[in-house]
Amino acid sequence: MADLLWEGVEDLFDGETAGPLPDLRVPGATADGWQALLELVVERGWRHRYAEDGSAAPLPSARTALARRTAARWPELRVWPAEGLLAVFRFESEEDVDFDIDVREIRGQESLDALCGFLGAIGRRLRRPVLMAPEGGGAAPVLRFDPAADRVVRTDGRS
Repeated sequence: MADLLWEGVEDLFDGETAGPLPDLRVPGATADGWQALLELVVERGWRHRYAEDGSAAPLPSARTALARRTAARWPELRVWPAEGLLAVFRFESEEDVDFDIDVREIRGQESLDALCGFLGAIGRRLRRPVLMAPEGGGAAPVLRFDPAADRVVRTDGRS
């Protein structure tokens, strides 16, 4: 059974009204959480590309990537967990795993299921919620992987 039905969340994936790049994060993840994420990417065989200052580099440990942060640029990890779905992780903070997706890539039940599967895999591995809020920060999450329920749920009062 799907975590969410497209008809119940389609409005959240309208790039014009919600912004094309929502803010996704795993709060309180720590450097160990970042490391668990890197291990998950490799274990799942997800296509990925790590870069520092725009140049491709071998995937380092999370502590190494976090140490390479500069005021101007953060190391970046691009992950393609499914065809047509790209997540971009930036090693901005040791306290939270932050990443973006392009909501315009989510265009129906199949791509929504891929996104929910991806968020669930991250949340299960890190044993933490994964939150998605509208682009720009400061807004309340509209989706979340709920570890207790073991599924992605809509959190803005709609079912």
